Amino acid sequence: MDPISAADELTDRELLQRARAGEAVCFGEFYRRRRGAVLAFLRPRVASPELAADLMCETFASALVTVHEPCRELPREPIAWLVAIARNELLDAWRRGRVAERARRRLALEPLALGDEDLVAVDDAAANADLLAQLADELPPDQLHALSAHLFEERGYPEIARELGCSQAVVRKRVSRALTTLRANRGAST
Repeated sequence: MDPISAADELTDRELLQRARAGEAVCFGEFYRRRRGAVLAFLRPRVASPELAADLMCETFASALVTVHEPCRELPREPIAWLVAIARNELLDAWRRGRVAERARRRLALEPLALGDEDLVAVDDAAANADLLAQLADELPPDQLHALSAHLFEERGYPEIARELGCSQAVVRKRVSRALTTLRANRGAST
């Protein structure tokens, strides 16, 4: 199995462990999976999609710096850890009046250049976050998590099942029940 395919099957924590061991593709997969969640957290809190994207870049650069410091413990809950880093980057940017670039400079990363499509994607991530907040009132947490991972993060049933420690059939059932609940609630409100 090639490294990219193998990375698809790992949990976030396993991706970070392998990235620390030198498998760069694993951090790339972690970024691919979680960039939407970080943007969804940041976008409603800043004035522009460009600023959200800059903060997201610094968030992942800071995370990568941490991953490559063997004396630092890897997080047990990687998504919560990322949001905490994003929050700290956001607070630092508010205090300074600009986005810090210390982690990106340390890694010698170029600034991110965004096109119109990228800016739309940032705003879409924020819209998904708003929708998820609304859905949280209508769905049990297990159904919300499965639906979010499948629809918004575009992750497959096998990956979600591994993450949750259950079968693919259970994940499919949770997604199906969530959609049924949402249809019923929407039908009742019209």
